[in-house]
Amino acid sequence: VQLQASGGGLVQAGGSLTLSCAASGRTFSGNAMGWFRQAPGKEREFVAAINWSGGSTAYADSVKGRFTISRDNAKSTVNLQMNSLKPEDTAVYFCAARGTRWGTPMQMSDYAYWGRGTQVTVSS
Repeated sequence: VQLQASGGGLVQAGGSLTLSCAASGRTFSGNAMGWFRQAPGKEREFVAAINWSGGSTAYADSVKGRFTISRDNAKSTVNLQMNSLKPEDTAVYFCAARGTRWGTPMQMSDYAYWGRGTQVTVSS
């Protein structure tokens, strides 16, 4: 699976941004998908995950209630709607594909395919 994330940019605190990840290659619907982020000087961390059908999602506590993950299997895309953004959300955001359809894993090691990140910067 090849993944390409887009939609990053500069936004003021309190604003919104939607990230999109386009997949190609293996059957998209056969993959649970996740978003991770990495801030400068910090380890990459889990943000959100969605199972193959979109019927199950998981979120990091830090983004719960502000971010929404969704997918469109017909278009082979997974989106991350980010609202009420905070300066601490500033990071490079990565999408990942699990390689199997099951679950909403939160560990990096559970994902087999990674895309290049997209930068999100939230100004105060």
